[in-house]
Amino acid sequence: MTIDLTPYHGRWVALVKESVAGVGHTPEEAKRLAQHNRPKERTVLRFVEASGGKPLRLSSLMDELRPLFLNLEQPVYLVGGAVRDAVRGVDNHDLDFVVPERAIPLAFKFGNKLGKPAYVLDKKRDTGRVVLAEDHTTLDFICYRGADLTADLADRDFTINAMALPATAVTTASIIDPFHGLEDLANKQIRLVQPDALKNDPIRALRAVRQGLSCGFSLTEDTQTAVRAAAPSLQTCSMERRRDEFIKLMETAVPDQAISQLHKLGLLRELLPAVADLETIAQSAPHHEPVMAHTISVLRWLVAVETAVVDQQETTIAELSAIQPRFSQFSAGLQAHLNREIGGGVNGRLLLRLDGVFHDVGKKATQTIADNGHIRFLGHDKVGAELAAKCLRHMTFSNKAIKQVETVVNGHMRPLQLAHTGKRPSRRAIYRYFRATEEMGLDIGLLSLADHLATYEGAGDEVAWHNLVTVVLELFRHYFHQYEDTVSPELWLNGRDLIQLFNIPPGPEIGHILRLVQEAQAAGELTSREEAQEFVNRYRQSLLSHDERGTTNH
Repeated sequence: MTIDLTPYHGRWVALVKESVAGVGHTPEEAKRLAQHNRPKERTVLRFVEASGGKPLRLSSLMDELRPLFLNLEQPVYLVGGAVRDAVRGVDNHDLDFVVPERAIPLAFKFGNKLGKPAYVLDKKRDTGRVVLAEDHTTLDFICYRGADLTADLADRDFTINAMALPATAVTTASIIDPFHGLEDLANKQIRLVQPDALKNDPIRALRAVRQGLSCGFSLTEDTQTAVRAAAPSLQTCSMERRRDEFIKLMETAVPDQAISQLHKLGLLRELLPAVADLETIAQSAPHHEPVMAHTISVLRWLVAVETAVVDQQETTIAELSAIQPRFSQFSAGLQAHLNREIGGGVNGRLLLRLDGVFHDVGKKATQTIADNGHIRFLGHDKVGAELAAKCLRHMTFSNKAIKQVETVVNGHMRPLQLAHTGKRPSRRAIYRYFRATEEMGLDIGLLSLADHLATYEGAGDEVAWHNLVTVVLELFRHYFHQYEDTVSPELWLNGRDLIQLFNIPPGPEIGHILRLVQEAQAAGELTSREEAQEFVNRYRQSLLSHDERGTTNH
């Protein structure tokens, strides 16, 4: 027989053999009564759903877990982001549960019931994790951070993350909200739980920005003040934690707003001082913004280019909707390129955004102002590449990620230079482009589109825009459709051939000649092994003639 618990709406009951042995507003109250009434028998704690309230959008996994929660001797609460997102109607695959004690054994118990792996996440803090890889979901079971649930919630960062829900509950009426997180959710604002929340962990200052951007919320005035005050304390946090939070910020849908807010709140100078220094660096026409503002605009346009050109999603931006069909043939290849894993939690899409952040970072060091007021930045690409590498190395990014961003910053002017000729780039020019940039030439092509659009705040100079689009299309066409012809043709000759056929001794000259042969093949000047041999013959003869002339003149 199933016991009727409806008279106890919104309260906890302690059951002994399917009979009510104790009732209370908290599980502790209910359990104390049960132990007094039935001291020697096993007690099961259950929460009775409060009346009223709106249904929450909870993970379907919670339905599967609910029968397990109904047979436990201690309360279990869903907390943090999962509760916040359930109220907002947003899916969340990271489910955090808090319990008074024995969190690790509980994690293994649930893992066994689900047939999924569980492991100890933090023995000292009594934290266990269950991983459901196929659902991209994790279940974390954590012991209270303080003496009880209220103390645990008080130790959290923002009010919207400081709510709890009994694990069997399904409506807003059952949410435990001592710090008015529901009110802040309704008002779309980020507020600290405690005034000193950032002093305990300055990384929360970065998290405040990310939380606001992810949810589309604003930071309260008090929170902004606290973030500014905490900014210098970021230096006390490990670089790895700073880097990881910066990565998450750049992965939001609005990386331009991320950089803008970081700068306004004094956080960017603590993370990337070289980028923060760009604020006052002026530029001449056709630029209409200083370098920092331009960098932020490039990030905004880069997201639009990624959405329309790479992912072929609908766009209301006329300049991009007009060229979208022409790039559709490259969409799958570009997506594969940007979705590649670089390592260390970094993928190609993140790198593209880092390209945007750093592409003009060399302009402060290279700015010159002529007598007529015209501003130039000669060599800013090379200087910027070195500076970007230094910044990323300091932030402990992988060598591979650093090298790839460095390549893009160093080469980000190349498509613009090709477009300035007004002609379709030659096969030789395309070969040289990809020889210098390799696969990162794709990033440079996308970045150049965003750079132009940010410079003019749209297409601007229609001829220049047309020429640039033509160049980028041609670069992509050769990379994706003519790779073995133009980008990296298989050589008709190898080093051994040069040694045997031309008696060239092993050494640097071998590599130099092979590069010349490959370039001539890419340019369409060589179509057979015989032609390649004749090419080498002519090259060798020209060297001999040059040497003879030099001897005669001497």
